[in-house]
Amino acid sequence: MKISARNALPGKIVEIKTGATTAHVSIDVSGTIVMASITNEAVDELALKVGESVHAVIKSSDVMISAP
Repeated sequence: MKISARNALPGKIVEIKTGATTAHVSIDVSGTIVMASITNEAVDELALKVGESVHAVIKSSDVMISAP
């Protein structure tokens, strides 16, 4: 699959928590956990499983920075 996004971070799924309609998928990216909120349907269609290698694709027009 080709994708235009340049912010694709490789990692492994460490947890999938499903709710009524939305799932929270936690991905370990070099020791940092990145969480994605996706539909339960997407989890099923992608056949996502804990331990699977995936890419966290970040799509955003803004990145905010906070300093102490």
